[in-house]
Amino acid sequence: MKRLILPAVAGLSLMASAALGDTGGTPEGLISKLLGSERIARAGLGSGRIARLASVAPTPGELLHSDRWIAAQPVAQGGADWQCLSEALYFEARGESAEGLFAVAEVILNRVDSARYPGSVCNVVNQGTGQRYACQFTFTCDGHPEDIRDQRAWERVGKVARTMLDGAPRTLTDGALFYHTHAVAPRWSKTLDRTASIGVHHFYR
Repeated sequence: MKRLILPAVAGLSLMASAALGDTGGTPEGLISKLLGSERIARAGLGSGRIARLASVAPTPGELLHSDRWIAAQPVAQGGADWQCLSEALYFEARGESAEGLFAVAEVILNRVDSARYPGSVCNVVNQGTGQRYACQFTFTCDGHPEDIRDQRAWERVGKVARTMLDGAPRTLTDGALFYHTHAVAPRWSKTLDRTASIGVHHFYR
């Protein structure tokens, strides 16, 4: 039997060799099977999800971490994770530059991915809330009502939250898990490596 040789894209030739036995041993059968799997995967994602993933990539001449790019995006919406991330960005960084917003979002999502922190956006944002000196994000325990009064700022942070949840690259903070404003100097910052300074925040890992 002839061995099917395909371009070595992500180990495709190895996968093809292993899969021939399930397709009648013919290249045509293998190709048909692979195309069928692709169609199933696309259907599982849904057209809306695919469109959002495609929108993460900036077009030529645009920068992802820019107000111009944010302004060009449609008004965003989402579920609980989107709501919690949007609220964190609104109350923690709504006056920041575009880069500053994306950087704060990176820290929250880096925590979600870290075994040291809860595994969802809402649990990360609300970790320690209600316990004295234990809240991780000041707005959740500062005693002030969490009212959204600036609609333009809300829409702006919502777009950043949507973009980050849809898989935008985290390239600004080099894996940071902590941040603070320039106005304070917490003791813990001296024990960590500073990875970036963006807008009014320092970032640490």
